[in-house]
Parts: sequence; C-alpha cells; structure tokens
Amino acid sequence: MPANLSGETRTTCPYCGVGCGVLVQADGIGGIQVRGDPDHPANRGKLCSKGSALAETVGTDHRLLTPLRGGESVDWDSALDGVAERFQAAIAEHGPDSVAFYVAGQLLTEDYYVANKLMKGFIGSANIDTNSRLCMSSTVAGHKRAFGTDTVPGVYDDLDEAELVVLVGSNLAWCHPVLYQRVVAARDTRGTRIVTIDPRRTASCDGALHLPLEAGSDVALFNALLAEIDRQGLVDASFTDAHVAGLQDAVAAAHASDVSVTGLDAELLQEFLNLWIGTEKVVTIFSQGVNQSSSGTDKVNSILNCHLATGRIGKPGSGPFSVTGQVNAMGGREVGGLANMLACHLELENPEHRATVQDFWQSPVMATQPGLKAVDLFKAVGNGEIKALWVIHSNPAVTLPDADRVRDAIATCPFVVVSDITTRTDTAQLADVVLPAAAWGEKSGTVTNSERLISRQRAVLPAPGDARPDWWILAEVARRMGWSEAFAWESPAEIFAEYAALSGLAGELGKDFDISALGEVDAQQYDNLDPVRWPQSAKRQGGRFFAQGGFYHPDGKARMLALEPQAPANALDAARPFRLNTGRLRDQWHTMTRTALSPRLSAHLPEPFVDMNPQDVQRLELVPASLVQLSSPQGRAIMRLRQTSDVKPGNLFVPMHWTGMNAPAARIDALVAPVVDPVSGQPESKASTVSAQRFDATWYGFAMSTSAFTPSCDYWARARTSTGYRCEMAGLAIPDDWESHARVLFDLPDAAAQCMSDSRRGLHRVGFFEGDVLLAALYVGPEPVALMRDFLVGLPGQEAPWALAGLARGDRPDPGPVVCSCFAIGRNTIKLAIASEGLTSVDQIGASLSAGTNCGSCKSELASLLQECSGSDADGACSREANAAVARSA
Repeated sequence: MPANLSGETRTTCPYCGVGCGVLVQADGIGGIQVRGDPDHPANRGKLCSKGSALAETVGTDHRLLTPLRGGESVDWDSALDGVAERFQAAIAEHGPDSVAFYVAGQLLTEDYYVANKLMKGFIGSANIDTNSRLCMSSTVAGHKRAFGTDTVPGVYDDLDEAELVVLVGSNLAWCHPVLYQRVVAARDTRGTRIVTIDPRRTASCDGALHLPLEAGSDVALFNALLAEIDRQGLVDASFTDAHVAGLQDAVAAAHASDVSVTGLDAELLQEFLNLWIGTEKVVTIFSQGVNQSSSGTDKVNSILNCHLATGRIGKPGSGPFSVTGQVNAMGGREVGGLANMLACHLELENPEHRATVQDFWQSPVMATQPGLKAVDLFKAVGNGEIKALWVIHSNPAVTLPDADRVRDAIATCPFVVVSDITTRTDTAQLADVVLPAAAWGEKSGTVTNSERLISRQRAVLPAPGDARPDWWILAEVARRMGWSEAFAWESPAEIFAEYAALSGLAGELGKDFDISALGEVDAQQYDNLDPVRWPQSAKRQGGRFFAQGGFYHPDGKARMLALEPQAPANALDAARPFRLNTGRLRDQWHTMTRTALSPRLSAHLPEPFVDMNPQDVQRLELVPASLVQLSSPQGRAIMRLRQTSDVKPGNLFVPMHWTGMNAPAARIDALVAPVVDPVSGQPESKASTVSAQRFDATWYGFAMSTSAFTPSCDYWARARTSTGYRCEMAGLAIPDDWESHARVLFDLPDAAAQCMSDSRRGLHRVGFFEGDVLLAALYVGPEPVALMRDFLVGLPGQEAPWALAGLARGDRPDPGPVVCSCFAIGRNTIKLAIASEGLTSVDQIGASLSAGTNCGSCKSELASLLQECSGSDADGACSREANAAVARSA
C-alpha cells in the first residue's frame, strides 16, 4: 500500500491495542479529516468513537510549545544541557541506579528503543519501566512461564473463524470495539457463541452467556475447566506428550481447587464447561480484568493451561489471546521496555544475552539485574533513592495505585523531567523541566498491535512551536552525556534498521522476535512500509505460533503450571465492605489529555461516577444522582452515584480517567492499594476495599461557559462541550453572594448579569450576557439541580435570554444525554424515533438515525432503550417522555 492515497496519509490510530489503520488528510490550517483505512488488516476501514473523533483532538490551544525550566521558557540547548548535567551529576554522586525513566505505550517503537538503549546500555541501570506495567505485564510473565518467551500465538483472523469466543476480564465492546464487532459479525453470520466472564455486567454481555464470577476467582474457574477437561477425556495426549511438561501436576491441582469460590450457579458453570469443552474452535480473549490482579500471572497461566491441555493453540480459530490496552504496548515489550527485559525478547539476567546486546551497541556498561518495576520505582522516588526522574508521555501522579503518595513522591524528587504534549497533567505540574514532545499526527515511526502486526505511524501535520519527536529528545540528551556516536541517528528509519538488525541476533539465540528481514530497509522503503506481522526473517514470516509445538524453553516444551486460587490481597471487613473495580469508559482514554478535547466524546458520560447495586443504595440510604464519598487507607474520592444492577451487591465500579485537571476529588487511583502480583509486579486495580457514604454537600451546582473556568469548591467535574465547558459542582461552604461568586468563577467582572434567587429554598441562578448572547450561567440548589443539561450546554455563545429557566424551548428540542458518540445522537432523540416511527430493533434505529452503525459499541444501550420503551408501551410513557422533551418550552 502506498503511504499516501489521493492526498490522504496512511497512519495508525494512537489509542487501544487493536491498532486500527486510519487515513488522514490535513486541511492546511492545522486541522485534519480522518476515516478508517479500508485496506488495513486490523480494522478493514472500521473505527470506534475515539478513532472517529481524532480530528477533534488536534490543535495548539492546549499544547506545550517551548521547553520550560522552573515554569519559564528556555531554548532547547539550555533545556537539554540542564537535563544531561543533572542526570550525570546524580549518577556520579549516587550511581546509575539513582536515576530512572518512566515511559508509556504511547511512545513509538523507535522512541522506546532509544530510551532503553540509553538507560540499560549507557547509563547502566534497568530503572526504566512503563505504564504498560499497569496493563499487561501479567500476560508477559504468564507467556514467559508457559511458552518460554512473550509470544501471542494467534491473530485477529481467529475471531472470524472461532466457533466460541470467551471474553475474560474484557469489556471488548467498549475497550476494543472494532474487534468486538468482528466477534458480533461471526455470531450473526456463523453462529459463533460468546461467553463473557466478568463480575460486572457490561456491554460485552449483550447476546452472550454471562458468568458473573466473584472478583479474583478466575484461577478457580479455569482450574474447574481443566479438571473437567481431564474428566471428560479431552486432554490431547499426542500434543501434550510431545510438547508440554507439567500436565499431571497442573491437573492434580485443578482437581483439588474449590470452584465454589467463584460464586457461580452450578448449572451455569456446567453450561460453560460443556460449551468450552464441546467446541473445537475456541478463542479465549483476556485483558485487564485478568492482568490487574495480585494473582494476575496465575490467572493468565490458568487460561493457557486449558488451551495447552487440549492442543487448542496456534490453530485457525483457536487459542488464547491477550488484547493490549495501548496501541504500542506490544512494541514496548519487543524493545525491552519493562524493567526486567532486554530488547528483542532477550533476557536481562542471561549473561550471553547481555553480552550480545552490549557488543551490538558497543556500550560502555550494561545493566546486570532487573530495575525497579513501576510501583517500587515510585516508592524509591518517595524514599529518596531516585535523585533524577524522567517521565515520558505518562501521568503517574494519577494512574499509579496509592496515587496521592506517588504525587507527593514526585513533588519531593530532587529533579524531575516530563516530556509531553501539554503541561495540563498532574505530573507535568510537578516537573522541574517540561519538554515539548511531538504528538500523534506529527511524528513518524512504528507501533505493534495485539496480533504482532507492525504498522507505520506517519506525520501528517508539522509539529507546532519547538515540539520535537521523543527519539530526538532522548538522543540529544544522550549525546550531551558523551555518547554522540551511539545516538547519531538522523531519522526513525535508521533507528528501526538498527533495531531490526539486533533482532536478527536474538533470532540466532533462539528467540521468537526476529524482524531481521526488515533490517536493510532504506528511508523510502521505511516510509512505504506496509503493515507486517512478525516474525520477519529468512526462516519465518508472520503466521501463528505453537500449533506444532516449538516452544521456547530449553527442551522445546511448554509448561503447564499447578495453580492454587488466591483471593484478592485485601480482604473485605466491616470498615471497608465494598470491593472496588476500576476500569475504562467507551469514549475516554487514560487521563483524557486527548479525548477530553473532543466535545462529542465528553458528552456520553461527562462526570465521574460510581456504579452501586440498588440493595447497597437502599441500605446506605442514598439517593440516585447524589454524591458518594469512597474511602480507603490510601485516600478518598467523591463520585456521582449511579444505581444499577450491573454490579453485584458489595461491588462498586468507578472509571479511572478523571484527574486533578478536570475533577480533583475524583482521582480514583488515590484509593487503590499498592498491592502487586509477586511475579509480574502488576498492581491489583480491580479489587481494592473501600467504604462508601453520602457526601453531604451544603449546595450543588451546574455551570457552563463559553470559556474554561476552574471552581474552588469541594467537588467539581468539568467537561468540554461544543460551545465551551460544562461543570458539576458541590460545596460545604456557602458563598455570601452568588452573583459575586459567579463573576469570579467565570472571570466576568463587568458582564451584564441576570439573577434569579429564592434564598428561603436555597435556589440561585446567575447568567451573564452580552446583549442577548449567553456567556455563562450558574444554577445552584440545596440538592442536585434538576435541569435539561444536554440542551443547556448548547446555549453559551447563542442568543438565549431565557436560559435561566433551565428548560428546552419548543423550537430547540432537548436531545438528552449522548448515547451514540460517533454521530452525537442523544437518548431523547432515539426514544422519540422509537415511539414515533414504531422502531422495534437496533438495526431499525440505525437505519433511521445512524446510531450504532459505525463502531457499534452503543448497541447494547440502544437495545436497553428499546426494552425500556417496549416495557412502557401499555401507558405510552416512552412516547410521552420523548415528546415532552421536544415540546417542553421555557
């Protein structure tokens, strides 16, 4: 495929591990148009809501444009000289292990390679870890224990050929929507069955057999499956005898497990066991619900055990499949991005491997032992062991467990560098030096998705101001530290060629990762590189692994492990009776530095929330939509309550995206205990224990404005809209005068004001206007304020002298909360179409409104709306509600 097509540039989406191809066209004035690349094998033209909204996330109003030192702009030479000097001084006085890098799966592979070469081969420490530690390091450890190396056996085409797809700890419908639609297509056209294993009911449960197991009990479940495989005589003896060690011990341990800890109904459990065993072509997809656990590596191996025992691995339509959270989490694994790895899947603790890499790099030193994994790394920052820290494209002050202590540790570190595209992150606010990095759309390199497919990211826009690619920034610091020759690349193509050549040596040492066939590509060939799945060598090109054995342990056999189920590290008790599960939303990404720029993506769920079962809501005497304070020994957070039976009694779900920049009281990882898997070092982010109680604010407010504003109350959560910003607020202290308070809040000291107050009832509304054009408005009450929010947020910047009424006008209907983010279609619009057009299926809604016809991740919500309307047909409630939303006027 050519790199460019009719003015469009082929590149890769920067979000999840699906690694979708996109076609991007610059408009010449700093903007872009984006569509899915129909020729990219990962997505075949499909994009999810986030990928579809990429054009809304570019621009310069949020960008860091110059290097900053102590908050002041400096030139690149001054900034880079200072970084090099401070790192050199720390190393000279305290040794190489006194410095550390913390990087991210948002780096391109070439960037990752340079960072690891600098730290491990020239500084001589392995203190470089990545935020991928938080997402898939248990899979890496599980793969290495079972296969001898970190190999994903299957490919995406297996989803099209499978007869059964099992989703374990994976809300694929929201977190990897394009892959999920392939599974749904197989279900609809070929009858593929879907099983979803998750304590919480999610969008991925739609049309699936749902196993709501107890949190942390995955090993018990898959041990039960392995025991049943043995009882029913389904062990593939020809495969296991030739290619597997440890079968008998693993089976014995499986028989000894107590499956009752899963909490599953016996008939439901047996239905799953029979379905898995009785279906030849099974793909078991697993993700963060498996990985993010104090026994995550064992969970991974319990799944691999079942596939190894049956020989269902590496065959079309069959095998275990880890899907990664970030677009280049796999690329980071390939270059040794974790603190316990070397590049090209070589072993840091293997002397032969270390010598091979050191000789190839011609480096003066080489790290000889694993560095500090993420949680331990920031503990070392906090206790003063780390004297100089460089954070690249990550926000650990929000995303690490025990986030308040991590934030405090970074704040007290003697020297902190942050490379990022913006200063608007909790971590960048703590840095001594902030370096302006090129963003997606401005940089060039490669990424590797979950199926080992290497794709190009290509620059479409010029980097603004002084922003530079990450590889360049790292190489410039390395040169200033005295290693000019080893870091003398002029382009990412040269870095890729070096990396590919090193992989050839790994191949000679018997490793799986070998792309040496790409080691001779020149700049033009690199620019035109098509998506290609590794390995790429003289011996082997792409394909699946392990159908015929060929594992990477010294004897060539895989290892099945005897596993004993372990409960989550933190036990429930009277003080903390709730099990806290954290996770992602459909339309947001990480800490929202990119997705929060899109009004469309922010409209679906614009405020942090906690999902709680109705039984718990009643027991705690809470009211839906009230604020709830969650507490743990690590910290506290305040969330909006959502009452739902999607979570079981005693369980809570909270999204992990909000930060000090947009909802400082809702940083949920401040509550998560710093407990890690002993093998992988991955934190247990799905099973902390917390208490919950009503947050009794004195007042509640809703605000909106054409420009950004930052409240100073106890709780606030701000989101971008198509006309400016919206914000939910609550506080304990009541201002003396609401108009004066609002003028300060919106920075509108001289604007004409319109006020409505009922002091006896505690109701206050203040609007600011320029003529009849609404600039900003604040609505306050003693309880959460009932307003037509999704209508109101379209008013700032428009003539709306009646805005303080808080209701829609007949000529401007209220669309309701967004359901379909791809096309910005609201709940009321959908319900009105259902009622007025007699729609009876999700497909009919799509034909009428387009909702659900792009990525499909809203289809479960559309189905719920259909059911809701169908259930209320007897009294016409759905029709009346939808029409009232349109007809209601001020």
